[in-house]
Amino acid sequence: MGRSRRTIPEELLLLALDPATGTTAQPQSLDLGLAGAQLVELALAGRIAPDGDRIAVVMPRPTGDPTLDSALELLRRRGSPVRAVHWIGGPRLGLRQIYLAHLERCGMVHAVAGQMCGVLPTTRYQATDTAISREIRARLDSAIRTGVPPDPRTAALAALAHAVGLGKHLYPGNEGRSSRSRLRDLIRHDPMGGLVAHAVMDVQNGVAVQPRRDRPPAPPARATASGVPLQPRRTGAMARVAAH
Repeated sequence: MGRSRRTIPEELLLLALDPATGTTAQPQSLDLGLAGAQLVELALAGRIAPDGDRIAVVMPRPTGDPTLDSALELLRRRGSPVRAVHWIGGPRLGLRQIYLAHLERCGMVHAVAGQMCGVLPTTRYQATDTAISREIRARLDSAIRTGVPPDPRTAALAALAHAVGLGKHLYPGNEGRSSRSRLRDLIRHDPMGGLVAHAVMDVQNGVAVQPRRDRPPAPPARATASGVPLQPRRTGAMARVAAH
């Protein structure tokens, strides 16, 4: 894949990075969003494809991006398509720190050591080239302002930004309400981005990520001495319906 194009996880993290404080907005949900962003990037690279609400590996060849290839290999080892909500809600938290370290290695951010309350060590991250962050934000602003259907990458980025709650960070206050609404509406412009964005929101909202269990079968009817099955006793409304 090379370094000619920034990946969607990288762009999502740069969007979330506050240039004033060096911290990321929505840190808890951002891990989920980065997991979803990896799926979108792998789909755009032709490595995976949606199969209903599941994700299937269609080409296991590495992309050349270590973080994406790690996710691709985990998906490949599953052996069968996995539900997007199961993947995003799985035990891969900590992606925020992984990607911050990745951006530092790529020279997009630099770490600034500090202390909290003069005792606890902290690390903040500053973008090394603020023009990159401005360009990413400008693409998002243009899609919101013009109403023109954005390209798949921008549409997916907008969907994920909405899903992790970056709308109130990017477009705060009452004056940003209409922009937040239009950001949410961009979710419909990319099927894969929409799929993973809804999965991110489902995980945050506590929607069941375990496969639905079928209703257990009814116990077999007890037999009488003559061998005729004994029918279940009707009660209440069932007895009244049977009487008619």
